[in-house]
Amino acid sequence: MAQQAQTLPEVTVSMPSGTVSPFDVAGSVDRVEGAELRDSRLQVNLSESLGAVPGLQIQNRQNYAQDLQLSVRGFGARSTFGVRGVRLYVDGIPATLPDGQGQTSNIDIGSADRVEIMRGPFSALYGNSSGGVLQVFTETGEGPPTVGYAFAAASAGTLRQSAKASGSTGAVDYLLSTNDFHADGYRDHSEARRRLVNGKLGLQLDGDSRIALSFNSVALRAQDPLGLTAAQVQSDRRGATLAEQYDTRKTVDQTQIGLLYERRLNADNGLRLMVYRGERKTLQFQSIPPSAQANPLQAGGVIDLQRDYAGFDVRWSTRTQLADRPVEVVTGFAYDTLTEQRRGYENYLGNAAAPTQLGVQGRLRRNETNDVSNIDPYVQATWHFERRWTFEAGVRRSTVRFDSQDHYVLGRNGDDSGAARYAKSLPVAALRFAVTRDLNVYTSVGRGFETPTLNELSYRPGGLAGLNLALRPSVNDSVELGAKARLAGGLLTAALFRTQTADEIVTATNVNGRATFTNGGRTRRDGMELGWLHETADHWRTQVAYTWLDAYFRASGQRIPGLAQQSLFASFGYVPLEGWRGGIELRALSSIQAADASGALAPGYALVALYAGYVKRWERWEINAFARIDNLFGRRVIGSVVVNESNGRYYEPAPGRTWTVGAGASYRF
Repeated sequence: MAQQAQTLPEVTVSMPSGTVSPFDVAGSVDRVEGAELRDSRLQVNLSESLGAVPGLQIQNRQNYAQDLQLSVRGFGARSTFGVRGVRLYVDGIPATLPDGQGQTSNIDIGSADRVEIMRGPFSALYGNSSGGVLQVFTETGEGPPTVGYAFAAASAGTLRQSAKASGSTGAVDYLLSTNDFHADGYRDHSEARRRLVNGKLGLQLDGDSRIALSFNSVALRAQDPLGLTAAQVQSDRRGATLAEQYDTRKTVDQTQIGLLYERRLNADNGLRLMVYRGERKTLQFQSIPPSAQANPLQAGGVIDLQRDYAGFDVRWSTRTQLADRPVEVVTGFAYDTLTEQRRGYENYLGNAAAPTQLGVQGRLRRNETNDVSNIDPYVQATWHFERRWTFEAGVRRSTVRFDSQDHYVLGRNGDDSGAARYAKSLPVAALRFAVTRDLNVYTSVGRGFETPTLNELSYRPGGLAGLNLALRPSVNDSVELGAKARLAGGLLTAALFRTQTADEIVTATNVNGRATFTNGGRTRRDGMELGWLHETADHWRTQVAYTWLDAYFRASGQRIPGLAQQSLFASFGYVPLEGWRGGIELRALSSIQAADASGALAPGYALVALYAGYVKRWERWEINAFARIDNLFGRRVIGSVVVNESNGRYYEPAPGRTWTVGAGASYRF
């Protein structure tokens, strides 16, 4: 019998101006589907599946106490922990706080519908620290109730188990996902455990309005193996002697909730309101020696943070006409606030000259309350001034305020309270021309800025007390030329870009896990990105992503550390919706400079991976299983670097050949 043809949903990405086809965006944006994130993978880190995005450098540090190392077109390269310079969102809720500090630990790959990555000038419309934007969206429950369970086991004592329930009934849709991950770790002293819960509840109030509630919670316990010197890598690349001596480790507990309300007022006007609130507690034990803490201005070797954050974003959109041609206008107002209780303790008991125990919480050495907030009005317009021409322009006025109240005033350690305010208007403009139905060319320009984060302000160079308020925000001007073409059933994208930055924020020192920062003058980033995606009617899939990035300080000509000048991802596989599937992947990076002024390099590498799997759908069941081998030829490589580590412990080794196997089953009632 003839089967009824199905209409697939339109593929779009989320922009400040609303949803739009990626092909029609006048900038570089990629959408990675949730199924691709999960296909034949461990499903723990975004680094497993985002290698195919040009311009994105994302590396697993093999250290869950420090998060992924993520940069977009060179922004974020200096980060020694967490994510900086790149804006992160989960279901519209900022995972980057008002000061520009972000983290990926609360992202649940098991329930992700898609990930969107934006590069280039248009990122500036997201405000502070938006050298690039990465957004994760949770699946929306559909149809009859469905429950599922999946697991994956891998090298180094790794096990991930996850469960998910979803569905919809009437006007209500729901999803609840849990994920439990444990790893003994490739290196010594690198054991980690993470428990994550992610939920979403939607209600269609009427034909024109919808409300969605999202909930997310994560608990992380991770040992920190620290970086190694070149000599230590040669003698024992899995060793962590210093980390074991101080029992360096980190615990994180975070919970957040968000509410999104969308209403179509009429055929041409719409309203969107997002509000959220959360808290994040962090306790980190560092390897700072007791002798260094003898200085009364020193803040100790244990960091105790409690962060409470909240905010809202209200947005109005309208469609009208300008010179008898259609124009869409979006205007909005965003407000985010963060209150941080920061305490520092000694990481030893007894006398600094002869401690009785290391790696414990000792006497109080720091106590302060830090408040950060941003107020960002913005507007963006898209004008289709001719049948094949589109002009887009927008501006965001971003104002970020820092205020610190010192409660630890004792002897030589005086009152280190202080405040700072940074403000900048961030304009963006783009012009797109549809050469043919299958070829778009565009150019875009924009200005962005990046304030110091609270962690970057927390310590002054030279061991001095007080906040590093001399640190200025960096300001960057970007221009991009690009093209997107549909060729032979595939999509080819190409972009050339240049970003010039004043007052680049760089790492000044990084001693015993504690970093200080300074303004490094002017920098320039010139680059090229190429992407190719093609899938045949009989399910053969080819994907290629290449990036060339020349990032350097203009005064000295030195390369910006932490960045590979070239990167390549290529994959080829057979990926039918059902039955046997498999493929091969290649990931290659050129060498990465580890410090500003030294010749320390992490050598480049090329790694090959193989995977195979099987998917079976039977009545109401779906069953899948897979096996995977990464670093097939067992190469010994440096996976990431600790930028400007003052003791020369730059290197974070990656494992050799590793294996992963997994399986899952779901049942639809």
